[in-house]
Amino acid sequence: MVAAAQLGVLAACVVLFVPMGLAGWHLSRNKMLFFSGALFITLAVGVHIAPYFPVASQFLISTLTPSFSSSPPFRPFSCFSFLHDVSFLPLDSPSTFDWFPARSRSADCRFQKLSRSETGELLNGSWILVAGDSQARLLVLALLRLLLDRSAMEAVEVDLFRRHSDYHTVISELGMKLDFVWSPFESNITSLLQRLRGGPRLPEVLVAGSGLWHMLHVNNASDYGESLASVRKSAASIVPPFSSGLAMQPPHMFWLGMPTLLNPMLNTEEKKVKMSRIIWEAYDQEVDDSGVLRSSGGSFVLLDIGSLSHNCGQQCTTDGMHYGGVVYEAALQVMLNALLIESQQRI
Repeated sequence: MVAAAQLGVLAACVVLFVPMGLAGWHLSRNKMLFFSGALFITLAVGVHIAPYFPVASQFLISTLTPSFSSSPPFRPFSCFSFLHDVSFLPLDSPSTFDWFPARSRSADCRFQKLSRSETGELLNGSWILVAGDSQARLLVLALLRLLLDRSAMEAVEVDLFRRHSDYHTVISELGMKLDFVWSPFESNITSLLQRLRGGPRLPEVLVAGSGLWHMLHVNNASDYGESLASVRKSAASIVPPFSSGLAMQPPHMFWLGMPTLLNPMLNTEEKKVKMSRIIWEAYDQEVDDSGVLRSSGGSFVLLDIGSLSHNCGQQCTTDGMHYGGVVYEAALQVMLNALLIESQQRI
């Protein structure tokens, strides 16, 4: 490492001083041009030798990337694997729980609970599009509870939970548009993605998820996997090629995983038969095999509701399928932290 650093410094000196000397010889009558050239060369050399000096490298990263008050200057993609490592602990009142990020196994991964103001800063001016079933609706509820005060939420919950309906709102002080599109089947999500393709604007954040309705009404894991393949293809095609002249930034895409199903608590015999642990595992495997997730070459980062709901357990659900708000609050914070990581990586 020392030898490499010495070689880097030597090369930098050659690259720096030789051109500067030549520039000084030819441009001695134009001091402004000379010093501009010297500054440019110095910055270029600094960028090339920074990797040999970690402190300098960190300084450059923190200087050249936009600041966010609560986020570390840089977190690698490997931090994704730590985001779902959370614990659920009971509070003083009965049946009330809170969640806490577990101590990270990596010093560079600082998972944090973003406040209302920090979330507003992160999502300011964004279009958030959520498509799915009741699980997706609960995630939207968690986001609105974080952004709005309690008095505003009373009217919101009535509109948001109209059965099998879409929901649209604008939070004017943030310039943020939020859409929930009722999409219980994968074909609904595919159709939505196809409508987005070629449109005037793409959402900055796209969350989608399905599986429970297919499990109950179709109950065929292979067919579910084929439907997910269509979702994968449509998601990959919604961003036009640069040759089209429409230089749109692709959305940050998240896939909302299915919750852990507690079979004895399911409220109908049909659900208990069709939504067993074995069938749930087969459906979950199809998600991995379909290529829809980023980890298998797809477009979506997983929001692992299955893992989060399993960690919270029976104490967090009354029907074995829909979990308390604390699970979706944790999933929302996983998404927000993932957005911080992705935003820093895209710079």
